[in-house]
Amino acid sequence: MTVTRDFTIAVFVVDRDRVLLLWHNKLQRWLPPGGHSEPNELPDEAAVREVWEETGLEVALVGETGPNDGVRHLVRPAGIQLEEIIAGEHQHIDLVYLAVPVGSRDLVGNGEGSRLGWYSASEAVELGLTEEIANWVDRALRVLGTKNVHRSAGTDKAGE
Repeated sequence: MTVTRDFTIAVFVVDRDRVLLLWHNKLQRWLPPGGHSEPNELPDEAAVREVWEETGLEVALVGETGPNDGVRHLVRPAGIQLEEIIAGEHQHIDLVYLAVPVGSRDLVGNGEGSRLGWYSASEAVELGLTEEIANWVDRALRVLGTKNVHRSAGTDKAGE
């Protein structure tokens, strides 16, 4: 049997010392915004779209890009992981991004998730996150927490 694979996106959005999480109704667990990449959609576009669709937030992706050399460089994901969805049958290649909100921080859910909100590190722990999501939350808050609020898309250099 051949294993089928889909490209998916997860985006950990950080505002000061809080991370954006939602209770995913179908999967019955806390997750960041994300989902499947559409056909012919660039990963960067999918990441921004998924956050917008699930939360109503505009975001800027944070991460390394290539040099300004006339070629369009995409934001490098913070991680790429392979997840078993149906053992031996279906997997997700999950591109994990970090992002910051642009403009309003007001949240508007689309029904995929409920209990959508901004959570501090201690509040996130109390949600009962999976080990994987807890590790990503910790990493996102370390990289993009308060001392790094001046980060911008396409750079890996923290502001002062």
